[in-house]
Amino acid sequence: MALAEQSRLLSDWAVRSLHSNARDPSKILEIYSDGSFNAASRIGGWAFIVLLAGDPIFEKNGYEPGMDNNRFELLAVTKAMAWIEANAKNMGVWLWTDSRHVVEGCYRWRKIWRNNGWHRITANAHARRRSIPNALLWQELDTLLIHNASVEIQWCKGHAETPGNIRADMLARQFT
Repeated sequence: MALAEQSRLLSDWAVRSLHSNARDPSKILEIYSDGSFNAASRIGGWAFIVLLAGDPIFEKNGYEPGMDNNRFELLAVTKAMAWIEANAKNMGVWLWTDSRHVVEGCYRWRKIWRNNGWHRITANAHARRRSIPNALLWQELDTLLIHNASVEIQWCKGHAETPGNIRADMLARQFT
């Protein structure tokens, strides 16, 4: 549970537009997510911003104690997926992250981890019993992705002047 969360609805018009276009396949939501971690304070932040037709309609961020940056990158995507579940189910969504770890986990490792009881895959039988880091978050994200098949997780280069990524990064760093 986050120690603090902020969310901001940016436009009533955008929300009405979002729901009126829910069945229009040409209307795809773009969501940018990012995580940040300060090793000195052991506090990490997460954020996501939702865009419809290039216009921001919603943003949310928060922070909590943690151990590494990967957790907060994963947490940002999971929080964005929870928002999709509640507000944009059955819509086409491109969820952008600058974390290759999250993208690979979603497309390459998630099904293997699920089938292996959320443990590592390795030839060493002793090492196989070790849970993957952030297993509970991966399980939550797995469930959300199964329920929202129209969401595509995409990689974007961080700090590359992509406006959505820049805003998500700024929101995630607000608490660290």
